[in-house]
Amino acid sequence: MTPKPLTHASSASGAPTSASSPITISIDIGGSGLKAMLLDPKGTPVSERQRVVTPEVPTPIAVLAGLDELRKLLTKFDRVSVGFPGVIKRGTTWTAANLNPDWVGFPLAAELEKRWKKPVRVANDAAVQGYGAIKGAGVELALTLGTGLGSSLFTDGRLCPGLELGHHPWRKKGMCYEDYLGRRGLDKFGKKLWNKFLQAAIAQTSATFNWDFLYIGGGNTKKIDFVLPKNVSIVSNESGLLGGVYLWKDQG
Repeated sequence: MTPKPLTHASSASGAPTSASSPITISIDIGGSGLKAMLLDPKGTPVSERQRVVTPEVPTPIAVLAGLDELRKLLTKFDRVSVGFPGVIKRGTTWTAANLNPDWVGFPLAAELEKRWKKPVRVANDAAVQGYGAIKGAGVELALTLGTGLGSSLFTDGRLCPGLELGHHPWRKKGMCYEDYLGRRGLDKFGKKLWNKFLQAAIAQTSATFNWDFLYIGGGNTKKIDFVLPKNVSIVSNESGLLGGVYLWKDQG
């Protein structure tokens, strides 16, 4: 299920002027930016996307301060969805390879609930992006090309939790997918080789997961310079926010 494009009006502050409840504020915590958008119960945007820069030292305290800045821009919501770049278990961040070690074991959902007095659900950021992109049929893989390499795998719309493909060993000993396809890989090898590695990764993941569809998102998709296979598509940066409503699918 893919969310519809923005159809509701929004005020200058980004708060919805007319929308049905409950309204979800969907947040994407990234290595370079913190983004947020308001969604109606169907996953339709009811505000513009807002963004602040991720703190240079992205500790929990610093990032939470940034999220408070986003909340000032998007004030009217009933619940909170957060996409976080790491493994999440019961609202707690267990890994944060591209942020800061202080995030390991941090109760993000509980802390946001205490600060904002709203119910909060947290998931891996690539999983949220996948929810915003998938068709919900067959085996579908979503990859995020950003600071690191995010990944999420779905079978008939059901998430297979815990996939961290970016940290899986690949090619040379001691190296992983993220070393080649994350930002450091792009900087180290250059755009031409990075594109060759991405083509190889598409072929390798197809052989590994036998996916029917692959969705590629993230800021570095603009660096792709080859023709993608027919069952591979680039999704917008907003997909990392649009999937936020699906964290509440049990409540409508």
